[in-house]
Amino acid sequence: MDAVDRLSAIEGIKLAKARHQRGVDTKDGDLLRRAFADDVEIDCRGVMVDPATGANFAPATDEMIRGSDNAVNAALVSLKGLVSVHHVSVPEIEITGPTSGKAIWPMVDRILLGADAEFKEIIGYGFYYEAYECVGDDWRMKTMRLVRTRMDFVPR
Repeated sequence: MDAVDRLSAIEGIKLAKARHQRGVDTKDGDLLRRAFADDVEIDCRGVMVDPATGANFAPATDEMIRGSDNAVNAALVSLKGLVSVHHVSVPEIEITGPTSGKAIWPMVDRILLGADAEFKEIIGYGFYYEAYECVGDDWRMKTMRLVRTRMDFVPR
């Protein structure tokens, strides 16, 4: 793979992640579906565990999600009635083949919770570990795992 193809692949992976983040925050199922490979695997185990205390604030989300339809549905259902803001930055992207790559994305998310929740807002920090594949002209997420390094809880 020459330098131009490598840079094009890196930009394609960045675009796939941008679609994913915007799709989650705007609850746009069609956009999310375009970000995922049909056979995507998302590991949500421990995604809402506070690294400092070990408390799990959403044990129902501790699951492996397989398939783009299930991934889209899980994202839309888990954030229903909530406001989320996700930001990623400065990825480490490695192109592993002509149609494959992987990335580590530093992330921050803010989840504004409903009126009946214990906290007003959760602010999370960590890293997304992801693999990608090129399907046609689009790069798509093949696997994803979020590992949190910190969670802050905003009181009511």
